[in-house]
Amino acid sequence: MNYKVYLYVIFWIISIFVLNGVNFEKIVKTNHVFEARALFLMLTMIMSYLLTNFVTDFLLVSRLF
Repeated sequence: MNYKVYLYVIFWIISIFVLNGVNFEKIVKTNHVFEARALFLMLTMIMSYLLTNFVTDFLLVSRLF
């Protein structure tokens, strides 16, 4: 399962790239920079986790059929 670690890192970088296009200033209250950064970090972790599990499950299922 060493490939999963590589997938986590790859999808984490892709998630950061994708979320840079989102304007969090309209979502988060003014002068709450720490909360905005924490939200950004949590969303990147969640996205990388979900994408990694989706890809590994998809590859597992596609091997069976």
